[in-house]
Parts: sequence; C-alpha cells; structure tokens
Amino acid sequence: MPRSERQEEDLPDLGVLAARLLFDFQRELFGALAEQGHSELRPRHGAVLAHLDPEGSRATDLARRSRRHKQVIGKLIDELEALGYVERRPDPDDRRAKLIVPTRRTLDQMERTAALVAEIERRHAEAVGPDAFAEFKRVFHRISRPPQE
Repeated sequence: MPRSERQEEDLPDLGVLAARLLFDFQRELFGALAEQGHSELRPRHGAVLAHLDPEGSRATDLARRSRRHKQVIGKLIDELEALGYVERRPDPDDRRAKLIVPTRRTLDQMERTAALVAEIERRHAEAVGPDAFAEFKRVFHRISRPPQE
C-alpha cells in the first residue's frame, strides 16, 4: 500500500494527526471569531493571543511560551498593534522592556475564544467520552512539552 494511502486509511503518523487536529481547530475557531467581529485575525496571530496575559506580557515571554522565534513574535505583535489588538507600554518592572498589553478588542476576543474552545472541547469529549478526552489531553500535553521540562 502506498505511503499516501497508509496516511489516509491506517492510523496516520503523529505529525499528520497533530496537523489535522490543529488545522481543523484553527478553521473552526477563526471562522467563528470572524463571524463574531474579529475577521482580521489569522491563525498565525494565535502565537501571541493564546499566550498573552490580560495585564500584559513581555515579547520574550510570548516567544518562550509559544516556542516561536523572537523575530516572528515581533512581527506578529506589529501586525496585532496595527489591527488595534495590542499596545506596547513601558514595563513598570524594567525600564528597558516593553509590555504587550491587550486592548478592549483583544479582551473581547479572549472571552469569545474561551467560550468557543470550551464548546469545541465539549463536542470532542462527547464524541469519545469525557474520561477518554481528559486522558487524551493529559497524554498530548505530556508528549508535547519541551524536552527540558
């Protein structure tokens, strides 16, 4: 059987499964956010938005949490700032640093995202059973942690 058929018919490898889950999740989440007034957001913005604290975060922390290069995070912050989702403010704990602070628009997006993610997870738990879904999340989290943890 050709490799392409094995990836479709048999149990696909972890990369294929993770990509399918990610792309389906992003398509649903960002599609719903677009319908709810956040049509300018793209899945790439999740690298910042998913890790941004309501009181603000340093770009270096966003890069570490999202496991993206600082330059990538900087570009995404620039995009989100231009879209009105974040502001750069002086960090009160370090004059040299800037905090990336969510705007009201982002706080709305965060609220909506939390509800949408809860609904997506509820459906998955319903499909496979709550115990199986909880175990899936626990195991997926464990194998997706960085090696140094």
